Amino acid sequence: MCAQIKLVTTPARSALMSSIRSKNTKPEMRVRKALHRLGYRFRLHQPDLPGRPDIVLPKYRTIFEVKGCFWHNHACPGCSIPKTNKTYWLPKLIGNQRRDRSNERALRRLGWSVFAIWECKLHRYSDQALEHFLHSRLESTEGLR
Repeated sequence: MCAQIKLVTTPARSALMSSIRSKNTKPEMRVRKALHRLGYRFRLHQPDLPGRPDIVLPKYRTIFEVKGCFWHNHACPGCSIPKTNKTYWLPKLIGNQRRDRSNERALRRLGWSVFAIWECKLHRYSDQALEHFLHSRLESTEGLR
C-alpha cells in the first residue's frame, strides 16, 4: 500500500507547525526520566545560560541538549529538508545549526561540559542503555574536577 501525500493549506500548515513543542518533548522527557531514575537532579531550560539548555546538572557542570533531527538539521538518514518552501526552510535550519554551535561554544567557555543527544540515536537506546550512556557522560565530567 502506497503512502498518500496529503497537501496542507497554508493556514492548516501554520496551525500544525505552531502546535509543535520546543520544551518537554517526548525525547527530552525520556532523558529526564532516565536521569531521575539514576538519582541525578537537574534544572530545566535555565534562562541565565546561553541558549536556555534543555537539561542542566549544576553539581556536575554538565548540560544535555536533546536535539530533534529535523529542527537541528542532523545528517541522519531520517532527516530531510522540506521539498516545498526551501527559501524559508534552508536559512532557518542553517541558522539553527549556527546558533547551536555559538551557544555550545559560549557554554564551554563558561566551564560547562555539553553533550548533544540526537532524537534518532535516542530511539535506538533501551532504557538501560540510555541510563548507561548518561551515567558514563557524567562520570567522565567528574574526573575533570
